[in-house]
Amino acid sequence: MLIDSVWRMALRLGFPLARAWWHIRRPRHEGALVAIYVGQALLLVKSSYRAEWNFPGGSVHPGETPDAAAQREMEEEIGLPSYTLLPAGSVYGTWDGRRDRVHFFELHLDCIPELRLDNREIVATHLASPEELQSIALTGAVTAYLRKDFCS
Repeated sequence: MLIDSVWRMALRLGFPLARAWWHIRRPRHEGALVAIYVGQALLLVKSSYRAEWNFPGGSVHPGETPDAAAQREMEEEIGLPSYTLLPAGSVYGTWDGRRDRVHFFELHLDCIPELRLDNREIVATHLASPEELQSIALTGAVTAYLRKDFCS
């Protein structure tokens, strides 16, 4: 749809501007990501504005718990309803110019459910085998998760 194309263009133009601002300001940010396992494979999502693959997730809003943010983002980005998520630790890092704390959650599924991509922010998914993960461009937070560089 035309509106989806307009959203994707706005995100592609806005993200580099936001990153430039973050590099100047170095704001603190808190996010939540969900590692969705289907067997041994991990579900990755592709944003319309980023070269690397990521997990479903996003920012924790003020007054929102990381768990609630993870649930909300899964629904918004890929259309997954509420599931019981397992806390998997958190990591601190500086990515895209922001000082970030990312909370990880895990979801283990027997088969991949039907996904409904928003087609604005999230434009593709990929179920990656453990071997494939070595050769895919991943966000810094996902890389930290895979290395298990967690704090409590």
